[in-house]
Amino acid sequence: MSSNKARWVIQKHDATTLHYDFRLEMGGRLKSWAIPKGPSTDTRDRRLAVETEDHDLEWGDFEGVIPEGEYGAGTVLLWDRGHYRNLRESCSMQAAFEEGLIEIWLEGEKLAGGYALKKMQEDNWLLVKMDDDKADARRNPVSTETASVKSGREMEEIGEESA
Repeated sequence: MSSNKARWVIQKHDATTLHYDFRLEMGGRLKSWAIPKGPSTDTRDRRLAVETEDHDLEWGDFEGVIPEGEYGAGTVLLWDRGHYRNLRESCSMQAAFEEGLIEIWLEGEKLAGGYALKKMQEDNWLLVKMDDDKADARRNPVSTETASVKSGREMEEIGEESA
């Protein structure tokens, strides 16, 4: 991995409610947001992204079932992953996070191109697909590309691990 590219992952997480956890490697941790509707490739969509606690880097490769009684109990599928770069070259990722405007270029297996995270209030951010050649209003990867990029399995198959 080159020095200007950090990892990112999206984990589909069936916990109390089904959502997608978007995680960016930043400062030796994974900054995390829960996205109830999942990411979009349509520039017109504004997806709520609720900031959650940071996670250890190792968590970015997790897929499986978190047992009942533990934090985040439920099924986790590694939905997408890749590397990203900061599009705000005059601003570090930490400074962008503190300012509430993160603009990144994703290189993933399902998602690619420019995305912006814009802080609205408290822990609420918006995830927006930027207008570039990777934008596609006709594509809906959340509903059409459901298999894990790690194992090729679906949520139900992963959930059966605990049965």
